[in-house]
Amino acid sequence: MRGPRSEELYSRSKRLTPGGVSSPVRAFSPNPLFISEGRGSRIRDVDSNEYVDLCMAYGPLIAGHACPEVVEAAEKAVAKGTVYGAPSEPELELIETITSQMPSCDMVRLACSGTEATMHAIRLARGYTGKDGIVKINGGFHGAHDAVLIAAGSGSAQGVPGSAGVPADAVRNTYAVEYNDASMLESLLDGNEDVAAVIMEPVLGNVGVVPPQKGYLEDVRRITREHGVLLIFDEVITGFRLSDGGAQKMLGVTPDLTTMGKIIGGGFPAGAFGGRKDIMENVAPAGKVYAAGTFAGNPVSAAAGCALLKHMRGRYDALNAATARLVASLRDSLEDSGAEGCINSVGSMFSIGIGAESIRNGTEAQGVDRKAFASLFAHMLDSGVYLPPSALEVEFMSSAHTDDDARIVSEAFDAFFRGRKA
Repeated sequence: MRGPRSEELYSRSKRLTPGGVSSPVRAFSPNPLFISEGRGSRIRDVDSNEYVDLCMAYGPLIAGHACPEVVEAAEKAVAKGTVYGAPSEPELELIETITSQMPSCDMVRLACSGTEATMHAIRLARGYTGKDGIVKINGGFHGAHDAVLIAAGSGSAQGVPGSAGVPADAVRNTYAVEYNDASMLESLLDGNEDVAAVIMEPVLGNVGVVPPQKGYLEDVRRITREHGVLLIFDEVITGFRLSDGGAQKMLGVTPDLTTMGKIIGGGFPAGAFGGRKDIMENVAPAGKVYAAGTFAGNPVSAAAGCALLKHMRGRYDALNAATARLVASLRDSLEDSGAEGCINSVGSMFSIGIGAESIRNGTEAQGVDRKAFASLFAHMLDSGVYLPPSALEVEFMSSAHTDDDARIVSEAFDAFFRGRKA
């Protein structure tokens, strides 16, 4: 299922861009595949190999590749101009859609990416509260800006830079606690009065899928309110993925601020942050918290995003049910093989944790068997199934995936574990 064209392109790319890729998660051995096109649930590489896609660009493509309604909307928008540097109707329509469907969002400001959205939301929380500290969840990812790049497992101690080039002072006010451990968060806030916000994925999605245990998010909401700390839900992945109102609607917990990305751009770059009106009115030009971007509210991204959100109306229940059926089949294969592992899922997201009996937080996620997953990834690729290359990424289903796609995935997965059965 591989070929010389991807190898040749990767060789050229390595000479010109670090690691030969534009984002590190795309790299795998011996070489990443160069994709020539995507249609529905399938992608095709430059060597004409076709794959059932369960990576789906890491989440944005909830209706599949090249959804006709999205393509049509984008083509019409492009024909009118690609960027104006001024307000547009598609931009306003996307804002109206988000504010009407996302429970926490009285007002919304569009941005260019999820990373940008989380950066602005944190700045807004600090500006609104007059406090400097932020708390994140161990294993949570909120973009590649300095304040949230702290070393995994640093606990509730002062943040430690998680990347070369991040100054210690940039993370001096960043703290980390474990997911599904409300008492750890409460202890931290009891001892620190300078925390502006807790930023968290309501469902962890960057160490695989980790669902909230019963009552956990409700406890986090109560604790943050009692301590005068803003709660930011990072729904860059889960926003309009789990339901038409994100994880917060599905799970019934409303934060003060929400960040979004991925799906709201319809496959084009996009981001947004929104929340309570009294908080959002502190954003410039209405207030003193600066947030800006040349491509923020880009009319092509906005038109595509509106078309995608419209397309998904009424489709979430069927998509989530189809994912549940596939996950049940994969769990049966895993159990029948006797191999240690678990498969976590929420809605149309799931992840495969080989070597882990259960995964309830970021620390437990680090215990997965990366070598075994690499073998699974290679096997699935050779069987015509494209998984995310990393053991700590998420598999995504789309409304374009068919029963036949699920059969191909299930049979390939079962064959791998039958081959490993003791």
